[in-house]
Amino acid sequence: MPMDRTAQPETAALAAEVEGLMSAPEPDGVFRDTRECGGGLLLAALLLISPPTPRPKTETK
Repeated sequence: MPMDRTAQPETAALAAEVEGLMSAPEPDGVFRDTRECGGGLLLAALLLISPPTPRPKTETK
């Protein structure tokens, strides 16, 4: 069945739908404080540069 490609879309309904999508409220998200991120980064850096745990000495005869 052929489609009529010359029909004009309903611009008012389409514009209202687009406007509704653009002005949709943003979803609630998890936002982190800069100090909290800095503290976590500092802790991770300290763990990475800390010396390794000492190994027990083996006795050789």
